[in-house]
This record gives sequence, structure tokens and C-alpha cells, in this order.
Amino acid sequence: MRGLAITAASCAAVALLAGVPAASAKEAGDLLVRVRGIYVVPDESSSLSLAGTGIPGEANVGNHFVPELDFTYFLNDNVGIELILGTTPHNVNATGTPLGAKVDLGDVWLLPPTLTAQYHFNPKGQVSPYIGLGVNYTIFYNVDEGAARDIDYDNSFGFALQAGVDFALNERWSLNLDVKKLWLSTDVSIDAGLPSRIKADVDLDPWIIGVGFGYRF
Repeated sequence: MRGLAITAASCAAVALLAGVPAASAKEAGDLLVRVRGIYVVPDESSSLSLAGTGIPGEANVGNHFVPELDFTYFLNDNVGIELILGTTPHNVNATGTPLGAKVDLGDVWLLPPTLTAQYHFNPKGQVSPYIGLGVNYTIFYNVDEGAARDIDYDNSFGFALQAGVDFALNERWSLNLDVKKLWLSTDVSIDAGLPSRIKADVDLDPWIIGVGFGYRF
């Protein structure tokens, strides 16, 4: 719900500012630096196994709101390369397993630096939408095992899709609304005190909704 509220508020801000004149132009060699607040909503699915045999249950990963920093370098007026930097903590639990209705698996931090190639429409205009396609490498760190004895997460590569819009406030500053979809998977190994470790194949596949401001150098 908080993600939807952020999106609605951003759209309202764009509508209110639509009548404000501004001059802006994205050009080759420009560097656009943005600071966003992002709401990360995992669209997770999972399968679990014990000693090679599938078991009932699934892993659930919590949503989170964090700041994000990104840099876009323009190769020409329309094409830019964006590097996205942000890190998020997530609560993890398992439900419906033989260990109980809900088992606390603690917290884990994700660092998913993402590189996207973007195409910017109307780069000389006040309203400039864009789309992007790229890759990310997700690092799992600072693991708190919760009720488990030990949990290991495998780092992994994934793909990213992106769509957004920059609304020029003046020659340098802009308001930004951005939505990304990451395809992100990890293999998880859990020591729950059983003769064998529980294995989980988890697809996180988060939606990332971002709102922020950019400054063009």
C-alpha cells in the first residue's frame, strides 16, 4: 500500500507541476545524478527440499523502503547508461513447512548493483520518458539466521527492465518517477537442526518503485 501511495503522490506532483515552465535538454556527455526513495516489493516464489526430496512450504520475504543513488551517462541525446546503487534489508520466514506454521529465518541484506542501457524519448522536452534493459548482480550479506542455526545465500546474476519519466523543474533539476522489475534468484541452504540441511530455490523477482530528484551536470 505504501508503494501505491508513493506512486499516486508522484503522479499528482507531476500533474501540479505540468504548468511550470522549465528549460532542460539531455545531451551527449551529460551526467545525470539522481537520489530516489525506493519501495522494494519482492514477488517471490520458492521450492524447498530435504535430503533431495521436496517438502511442503515456501519462503516469504518482506517489503522495504530505502534510499537509492544512481548515475546516468548520456552517450548521445537519447541513449544513456545508468548505474543503480542501493541496498535493502529484508525479513525472511518460512511458512507451511514440517518445522511449523511459520518459522523466523531472520534478516538478510541485499546489494544489487544494476547496470541498464536506456532510451530517452523527447530528451529536449520538459517531460522525458525512458525505458531501460540491463543486468544486476545481487550480493547477500549481513545474515541474521533467526531461529535457524545457519543460513547460506548464493550471490547471483539477473536481468532488469525499467521504465520512468523525468520532469524538468529547471535547466539542471528534475523530478523523477521510476519503476523497475528485477529477475533475481538465489539458492539457500538452511541448517535447522535436522540430519540434513534444507535447500530452497528462491525467486525474489522484486518490483522497485522509486521517486526522487535528479541533477544534470
